[in-house]
Amino acid sequence: MFKDYLVLTFGCFVFALAWESFMIPNGMSAGGLMGLCTVIQYITGGFLDASISYIVINVVLILASVLIFGIGFGFRSIFCIGVSTLMMQLVAHIPAIHCMAGEFFYIREPFLVPVIAGILEAVGVGLIIRQGGSTGGTDIVALVIHKYWPVSLSKVFLITDFVIICSLLAVPGKCFADMVYGLEMMVSFSLVIDTVVGGQKTSMQLFVFSKHYDRIADHVINVMDRGATVLHAQGWFTKNEIGVLMLLIRRNELPALTSAIKKIDPKAFMSVSDTRFVYGEGFEEIKTGINKKRKAKDATEE
Repeated sequence: MFKDYLVLTFGCFVFALAWESFMIPNGMSAGGLMGLCTVIQYITGGFLDASISYIVINVVLILASVLIFGIGFGFRSIFCIGVSTLMMQLVAHIPAIHCMAGEFFYIREPFLVPVIAGILEAVGVGLIIRQGGSTGGTDIVALVIHKYWPVSLSKVFLITDFVIICSLLAVPGKCFADMVYGLEMMVSFSLVIDTVVGGQKTSMQLFVFSKHYDRIADHVINVMDRGATVLHAQGWFTKNEIGVLMLLIRRNELPALTSAIKKIDPKAFMSVSDTRFVYGEGFEEIKTGINKKRKAKDATEE
């Protein structure tokens, strides 16, 4: 439990670093809830302060997340929102780590600032999501959609952020350049977030050709607690019958498996490829949408 909150705190710090060290000191903006709240403030001429709309929207989203994910998710989200706010205030008062002229993190080329900020934000948000928390705003919206539909987090963030960034053009004083900087951060964030969140959950498919396929299959089942399927094939050159193993594992299990296969049969031939989605026991739950789940539940009750 302590380790989880330590990771959450570090993720909040990295998230704050992206905004307070890189984006805000350079007068740049991007997507996300804070981007939306800023746009609301500008459009209303300051009548509706961004901090007020930020709190109101987050309260609504947190209540929704508690209903969908449980009280644990809601508590961690509240924790992350609070810590992120404190971290932003902390980073804002340390000019030495700001991306400004004369400071260590200064970057001469402005177009690189949102790229680095997007990567940092993706790492921070990704670490938080992996521990079951959220910084609020579009993070919660993305997780709700990702829970019920097979849509990657990057696509959800991409769409919501794009709409928010485009709305910058409706704000007096903002120009196309402001939108471009926001798009840069959005793209770099989208390219990294899935890797951070699902890096350990990415699945691999292996075809193993070996005379000792039975020993390899026993190792996969008994030691790794994974399933193994034997396909009966024929080598066309030798015309000999051979058993081919088809395996599905997590990416982080690949090094241990390849090491075991090498010990059992140094001459084994393997084909390894990434798989986008794997549904079933030991992997991901099939996501068909809220309506279909309800229909299936109703049909079962009848």
